[in-house]
Amino acid sequence: MRSLVVIGGGPRAAGLLERIAAQSPTQAVAVHVVDPHPPGAGRVWRHAQSPLLRMNSMAEDVTVFTDSSFGGTGPVRPGPSLAEWTGIDPTAFPSRQVQSGYLSWFFDHARKSLPPNISVTVHRASAVGVDGREVLLDDGESLHADVLLLALGHLDAELEPEHRKLAEHAVEHGLVYLPPLYSADADLSAVTGDVVLRGFGLAFIDLMVLLTEGRGGRYERGPDGLAYVPSGAEPTLYVGSRRGVPYHSKTGYRLQGTRPALPRFFVADEVRGPELDFRADVWPLMAKEIAWGHYHELFTGHPGRVRMPFEEFAAAFAALPWYGEEMRALELRAVPDPADRLDFERLDRPLAGLTFSSAEEFQEHLRAYVEADVARRSDPRHSADLGAFLALLSVYGQVADLMPFDGWWHGYFSYLASGPPPDRLEELLALSRAGIVRFLGADMWVEAVEGAFVAGSATTPDVVRANGLIEARLPSHTLSRTVDPVLRSLRAAGAVSEDDAGLVRVSASGRLIGENGEEDPTRFAVGPFTTGKSYAAFARPRTNAPAFRQNDALAREFLRLLGD
Repeated sequence: MRSLVVIGGGPRAAGLLERIAAQSPTQAVAVHVVDPHPPGAGRVWRHAQSPLLRMNSMAEDVTVFTDSSFGGTGPVRPGPSLAEWTGIDPTAFPSRQVQSGYLSWFFDHARKSLPPNISVTVHRASAVGVDGREVLLDDGESLHADVLLLALGHLDAELEPEHRKLAEHAVEHGLVYLPPLYSADADLSAVTGDVVLRGFGLAFIDLMVLLTEGRGGRYERGPDGLAYVPSGAEPTLYVGSRRGVPYHSKTGYRLQGTRPALPRFFVADEVRGPELDFRADVWPLMAKEIAWGHYHELFTGHPGRVRMPFEEFAAAFAALPWYGEEMRALELRAVPDPADRLDFERLDRPLAGLTFSSAEEFQEHLRAYVEADVARRSDPRHSADLGAFLALLSVYGQVADLMPFDGWWHGYFSYLASGPPPDRLEELLALSRAGIVRFLGADMWVEAVEGAFVAGSATTPDVVRANGLIEARLPSHTLSRTVDPVLRSLRAAGAVSEDDAGLVRVSASGRLIGENGEEDPTRFAVGPFTTGKSYAAFARPRTNAPAFRQNDALAREFLRLLGD
């Protein structure tokens, strides 16, 4: 019997099985899924993590099934969203343990959907190498792979030189240092006293939860809002980053107007060229598309806040480039309230040009900034932000097919669209008022000095001296620094190669590209460690998810190869 070996048993592997089942294959194939973590959930979504950690998506915005928006070749096989599967409030932000149950169920569902000629064997082990067509496992077993797929997900990496020096400094002076890592995997037991966190995104939010509520603190809601009652076991957290502000809150409302037809102005197939420059050729069209989503919702959902008919605005908007004086003039004529207009550069660096005479003055400013963000993202009057979010998703899925991710763009997308639930930012505010969290500011810097870590920023003159430093972000994975044994073994054999950013090079069909530049006919890879882009393994309903289309194409290609 011909065999397909999938290394990595998370939601991407489950989605591939579902797409194989959708093809109704007739040939006999043995599928082997290799992962030490539970199938379907995998490492990131495993049930064995703190119940305090939650998703950053509403339950109604999570699905693993294709729907009428699906643009792949295979048939649509609809199924329940997370909200429908659990029966919980569709606008709730469930725990990761709840999502773990959904993904584990989906894996079982996909396996049971397969015809009897397709067998699936799950190996709760780690793959430690690839030798020819043999996949070697840490339990001593080896698996023959006629076709091999690396669905490894997010990977760890060796420390970068800066992080290695900081770790050595911590050991030498009896300090605490945590390099970039996954919050659920972090050993935080030694974190006490004054601790600097470098990074203000989702990893910070997880660490904030684990080091406060996870240590016995609790929140109480009173007449003055949410208050934090400390347990006494919390460290003091000093947080800063390049922007100096947290990711924007997720929206808590639905569209008030009509849903825009996307894409409208950014269509990847119409942008392609031999040497595209991201800033000059791609970003202006992306910005116009995102702005279209924003203004479409503003005009159709809130006509009382604009000064001209939507049809007139839409015609003028379509004819103008986003970056131009005529577009700014159109916005001024049509949208009277500056809070309803889009300024991508101001959104990107909200603290640019601002300085404060003291840390206390800055604490008050940033609390007001976060309060305003939570209020805006919770008020349906500002549902234009949701229109922009939907356009962001459309753009994100397309640019991945067009060119390598620009480093700024991926971070900007996450900052605007992948932020925490609004109540997490309310908790941040409560922790700030309680003195548990202190804001450092923008363009943060850290230095290792005798017996401490010292940190500050361009925003205030104040400098913090701390006994701990945590890199509040995920590891930056490159092939040359990978700790994954499978990639190491393939690299030693010259069977994989990396691009300028250290990503594993794959062809448009997902085939590994070796050091000699040739595509491997039977070895494939998908995920954030590849040049095939980081497609989320589950998606918002009715968004023609890129990962679902990629799974569909892979399933058809694997069945074709295994049928030869």
